[in-house]
Amino acid sequence: MITLTESAIQELKRLRSKYEKEGSQPILRLGVKPSGCSGLSYVMNFEPQANPDDHTFDFGELRVAVDPLSMTLIQGLTVDFSEDLLGGGFKFKNPNAVASCGCGTSFATAETAAAVGH
Repeated sequence: MITLTESAIQELKRLRSKYEKEGSQPILRLGVKPSGCSGLSYVMNFEPQANPDDHTFDFGELRVAVDPLSMTLIQGLTVDFSEDLLGGGFKFKNPNAVASCGCGTSFATAETAAAVGH
């Protein structure tokens, strides 16, 4: 399961409006990629549709797709959004993360930390 706070949903819907074409509502792709100080970074972008093997979640009018590999690393993730002048933006609370860096978008799980020697 993935959770989006109401403030994250509202900001994502606002951002999605820039990607909408007549008659279409892009979905949010949420996942991870190897990158960042801790080994993995969160990625978010809008795509026309989900892939057949994606896990999908509906938050009212907002649909989120997560690929199977990313899902194993972010199961239970909560995404929040803050408009604070300092430190604002999207925040990720991942129960699988055993380490993260100050940027808040880079993390390691027990498996990835062991693989890179953290």
